[in-house]
Amino acid sequence: MTGDKGAGRFGKGAGRFDKGAGRFDKSVGRFLIADVPGLAARVTQRIADDLPVYGRLPAEELHGDVRTIVGMTIRAFAEVLRTERMPPPEFLEKVRLSAARRAEERLPVDAVVSAYHYGAAICVEEVTATAEPHELIEAHRLLLDCLREITSAVTAGYVAESQSLIGERDAARHTVLSALLDGRGAELDPAHLGIRLPPCYLALAFTIGRHPDEDRADVDATVASRRKIRRLRTELDRALGHPVLTRLSADEGLALIPSDSAPDRAADTDRARLAKLTASLVTVSGVPLTAGVAASTPAEVPRAVRLATELRDTAVGTGRPPGVYPLTSLLLDYQLTRASPARAHLAALLSPLTEGPDLPATLRTYFASNLDRRETASRLHVHPNTVDYRLRRIATLTGLDLTAHTDLLTLRAALTAHDATDPQRPGRT
Repeated sequence: MTGDKGAGRFGKGAGRFDKGAGRFDKSVGRFLIADVPGLAARVTQRIADDLPVYGRLPAEELHGDVRTIVGMTIRAFAEVLRTERMPPPEFLEKVRLSAARRAEERLPVDAVVSAYHYGAAICVEEVTATAEPHELIEAHRLLLDCLREITSAVTAGYVAESQSLIGERDAARHTVLSALLDGRGAELDPAHLGIRLPPCYLALAFTIGRHPDEDRADVDATVASRRKIRRLRTELDRALGHPVLTRLSADEGLALIPSDSAPDRAADTDRARLAKLTASLVTVSGVPLTAGVAASTPAEVPRAVRLATELRDTAVGTGRPPGVYPLTSLLLDYQLTRASPARAHLAALLSPLTEGPDLPATLRTYFASNLDRRETASRLHVHPNTVDYRLRRIATLTGLDLTAHTDLLTLRAALTAHDATDPQRPGRT
């Protein structure tokens, strides 16, 4: 595709570009048409070499469908140079359909767009090799305008197909999650839905704290909340490497995390993995998370979700810090917060403390500080003598001695029962 410039193929003598008349020689494009198969092969090979995702395509597809659309695009470029008109709608529709196929094959959109740019670059090289400098200005403008039209068609086709695929994926996830939560996991056809059911699910039930933006007067709280939820969902999918079954709202969430561990050991075996996952969720969303976790087979998911939710509520209700809590971390608190006659009697032991709202808080902080009065004072921002006075007052009002081992255990249990039945307890939302 080279020629003798002296012969005037693109030369001034041939009158291809008349600056005085402002006309562009419309026959320029025929030099691209001279060897479309050879040029298409070059472009296709360049794409495969420089864009790894194309290089990994099956040879039949690369040298079939992809090369066909490359050849069609080269002809379109040539026609634009010949007519000075942008490609017709029927050509752009073919581009959209081709881009949709690439989306279905999960090729990245940047690679798909880049492939057309490679084709345009090689076409420019062909024109440049035989044209005079002043003749290239209009050719470049036309090819750039054409590339803009093509890029628009590519992105439109790719995005439309991607949204369709996302809709299908989300519908499948919703179907599977609903069936599992309703105890109908055995009725699912995972192969048909494109989702593999693992031997075990970790049900992660968690609270979602408020993001600072949700309380700013100059920020739409609804938008901030949706952004928080979107970040959580995206990070779950990213961290686990596949779409996760989730149900999220502004203040709480549920996620079913696949696990290869045995259900009776998974909650503890996978605890480090869950802690790492939760830490990444906190970092991405910018909000604290407190979670309960329980494991089960797919058929027993409803039971696991109930237990995980109860563990979450127990952790929040007893003032535990953000984190992930399996049953083994909350054995005593979980048992004491279950409704029973004993719980009511235990909670009643602290009823005399209502005369001073600082007394239950002091007792709670005292236990959280591992019975260290100085640490308790530091957390409460009071003098240690104030802590001593309050502890003596608690002993007087309840009749329980904090220096006696048995009474100390009873007070700890009474505080847990009290917090479980108090609607104003710390951490309850």
